[in-house]
Amino acid sequence: MNVLMFAHGGSLNRGCEAIVRSSAALIQSRIRGAKVLLASERPETDRGLNVAAVFDGSARKLRKYSPEWIVSSVRVKWLGDESYALGRIHRNVIRRIKDADVCLSIGGDNYCYGEQPGWYEVDRRVKKMGRKLVLWCCSIGEEDLSERKLEDLRRFDLILARETLTYDVLRNCGLDNVRLVADPAFTLPGIRLPLPPGWKEGDTIGVNMSPLVAGRNPAALEAVRGLIRHVLETTDSAIALTPHVIEHGNSDLDTLRPLYEEFKASRRVLLLPGDLNAMQVKGYIARMRFFIGARTHATIAAYSSGVPTIVLGYSAKSKGIARDLFGRERLVIDTRVAANPAAALIEAFKEAVAEEEALRGRLADVIPRIQAMSRRSADYLADLA
Repeated sequence: MNVLMFAHGGSLNRGCEAIVRSSAALIQSRIRGAKVLLASERPETDRGLNVAAVFDGSARKLRKYSPEWIVSSVRVKWLGDESYALGRIHRNVIRRIKDADVCLSIGGDNYCYGEQPGWYEVDRRVKKMGRKLVLWCCSIGEEDLSERKLEDLRRFDLILARETLTYDVLRNCGLDNVRLVADPAFTLPGIRLPLPPGWKEGDTIGVNMSPLVAGRNPAALEAVRGLIRHVLETTDSAIALTPHVIEHGNSDLDTLRPLYEEFKASRRVLLLPGDLNAMQVKGYIARMRFFIGARTHATIAAYSSGVPTIVLGYSAKSKGIARDLFGRERLVIDTRVAANPAAALIEAFKEAVAEEEALRGRLADVIPRIQAMSRRSADYLADLA
């Protein structure tokens, strides 16, 4: 079986990298003879991944006044047909469909960000060419759905929801092609590198903050700043600022580096480097006492390593994953609606400290079951072939 993964933004997002690495490993271990191909928007960032080949899957702009631009303009303006234009824009992916038996739309939360006409067109081409189409380990909230998006979701031979909130939303919309699994990154192994200067073994707290969350709600960044002060003033713990996405214009370093500069004089705050791959970052997270994170896959790295975790999130994926782990949305802070986000985060941290052993025990009990659900995704894929 040849499996083509597409809708991958590149491995500067360590969450995207974690999905590819763990998914490829699951597929290759559970489907004999499977060959995984990857179409990437930034193939130069994907060197060393455990896939058979990496292709350029980036979108191409139509050169103004070129023949294809003229044809596209006429078809869109006079016929209301964007199919030709989208097909040309996404031709790097579309030309690889013929090499695959099954096409996996990956990325996890690509369907959480408005309409995706480009991917809708790729999906149409996959089905037109007679290939199987799978939405791989996704999260979609009720607020993300539209009739156009539902029309696209009905095309899929299989939709794998990575948490129960998404599963329930899609099933309630009448989709019978949905199965419940867990994010493949729960199975990603960690690589343990030497601990950096300033790390306190057994008592280092990880902190991750994204510019996306900080930009949408500056109170979230202030809450993280307040938590760092609280930890420095009331504990002896070290703090490891932990970037998980380093894309230009969306780099966690842009948010974390100023925090490091502000608190480095304490000699208890350190900044992990941005050139670590997903497994290396997980190797550090696994040795933390607590983790506070805005990036979903940074928190998955913590959860799956048995580290008590506070999530700065409000999406279906954040709430759904926490609910599947704890039976409720435990230690998930929605800083958009909290009356006092800084106080809410400090209270959550106090709760995590008070319940540290219970949280570790719960994760030790539940993570093997969650990882079994991750592996089930490859079994569903095998059944589809």
